[in-house]
Amino acid sequence: MASERDARRRACVDKTAAELDSLAARGARMGGNAFSAVLLVKGELSDAEKDGGPAFSGADGTALRASLERLGYAPEDWAWLLAVDAAGAPLDAALLCEAVTALDPATLLCCDEAAAALLREAYADDLAAIESLDEAMLSPGAVARVRGMRVLNLGGFAAALADPHEKQVMWARLKQIPPLGEPF
Repeated sequence: MASERDARRRACVDKTAAELDSLAARGARMGGNAFSAVLLVKGELSDAEKDGGPAFSGADGTALRASLERLGYAPEDWAWLLAVDAAGAPLDAALLCEAVTALDPATLLCCDEAAAALLREAYADDLAAIESLDEAMLSPGAVARVRGMRVLNLGGFAAALADPHEKQVMWARLKQIPPLGEPF
């Protein structure tokens, strides 16, 4: 019984690894826990990230991880996806949508306007069906439901870290998306 369960688990992990490898080969850059509840999407990169440094390794990543942990998420319960390729060009909307689907988060955080703009393009039909204009436009601070995910546009998280008031605005936005109570 245990070996059958282990075999199914291994097959799931292998399938996900193959999907992620295929996405990476087509230009998607992502990392973190592929089976996590939270996906951070970023399009405005720091100078270190533009030079090939790890994504979310700066102050924004530190602050986001600390905020998620303070909300009750496990420290390892997040993944990241860059909305730009290695050359800095925006990802194709279909590729971004495929990457989000493969990672299958319960909650997606747009960290900046570049990420939100690409998500608007990738999910245009889904967003057009939402009645609330703020949610349909992925306005900063509005939580939208898209394909079963909670989607929150933080609206410039990295830039907000330099201003104490804006940091409080970001914290208020993040408090809208506590963990959903997954049984782990």
